[in-house]
Amino acid sequence: MATVDGPGEMRTSTRDLRKLREPLRVWLTGKVRAEVELSDLGTPEANGLSSETLLFDATWAGRTTACVARLAPSAEAVPVFPAYDLGKQFEIMRAVRDLAGVPAPRPLWFEPDPDPIGTPFFVMERESGEVPPDVMPYTFGSWLMDACAADRRRLQDQTVEVLAKVHSVPVSAVPFLANGYPGESALRRHVNEQRAYYTWAHGAMPIPILEQAFDWLDAHWPADPGPDAPSWGDARIGNVIYRDFTPVAVLDWEMAGIAPREVDLGWMIFLHRFFQDLTELMELPGMPDFMTPADVCAAYADFSGHQPRDMPFYEMYAALRHGIVMARVWHRRIHFGEQPMPEDPNDLVMHRATIETLLTTTPPTN
Repeated sequence: MATVDGPGEMRTSTRDLRKLREPLRVWLTGKVRAEVELSDLGTPEANGLSSETLLFDATWAGRTTACVARLAPSAEAVPVFPAYDLGKQFEIMRAVRDLAGVPAPRPLWFEPDPDPIGTPFFVMERESGEVPPDVMPYTFGSWLMDACAADRRRLQDQTVEVLAKVHSVPVSAVPFLANGYPGESALRRHVNEQRAYYTWAHGAMPIPILEQAFDWLDAHWPADPGPDAPSWGDARIGNVIYRDFTPVAVLDWEMAGIAPREVDLGWMIFLHRFFQDLTELMELPGMPDFMTPADVCAAYADFSGHQPRDMPFYEMYAALRHGIVMARVWHRRIHFGEQPMPEDPNDLVMHRATIETLLTTTPPTN
């Protein structure tokens, strides 16, 4: 999930990694039916605040495998989401990898029983490479910002191509992503789920600007949302590992579902705008010519044959979704004493100015 850190270090876990190592080793020994040596457990240095992630090397039968374990966060860590369907994440990675050649990490094992280490989890192979950082955002200076224009464009286009591959998987091949009622469109279901998430996350302290964004969506609903597809859900370059500007691992599938293709496209475009807006606020140049709506949509049409439509609607929807998540993240920081509660609840939304601008726009008619 997209993040940007403020002053100090953001706490994301209440678990003691030292106490997890031996139970994880025992569990893995049972899976491979051989004695396993396990390295110390580590965590990623940046990017992501939703699921907990453990990094380790496992050695058995003379072979070492670099692994990643994904765990649902504990309740006392103020989870970002109300539920974590790790089985769904495991299955969608396997589906897009096997059916469309998406470079998702190879899933190894899913453990639904919380007994082995205290929570359900799954394990996948770990890829090496570079990730555009969230902290500090890649637009403030990074290996990507330092790259030449041709390499940045190659990374952009190949990432859009990966998204087109995700959307090429038949909806019928991923029935575990369906979560609605007969006769309800995928877009309506998706937005209704976001309303329910907003109520869960912020019902005790409503955030007016997010409620205005929901009203804006209802007032500008697409006449024809277009074909549905499997949705990555968190489609952004910060969830991709690259080598030589080429995607080698597509990560973070906890927000996967079924939706119009433009939901992912709007998210990918908006998440760069979010970082770019922060950069310009600091009077830095950033990367204004990267991930522009025109370039992303043109590349997507070339790769998929589908011409994106109603993109202003989907950009607002992405801004709203991101606002719900980031306000929840700030509540987590408040819970751990990392920052005070603001007087204006709208200030829980870092990009409130962007949403305020979008609220004044009227999308063109397709």
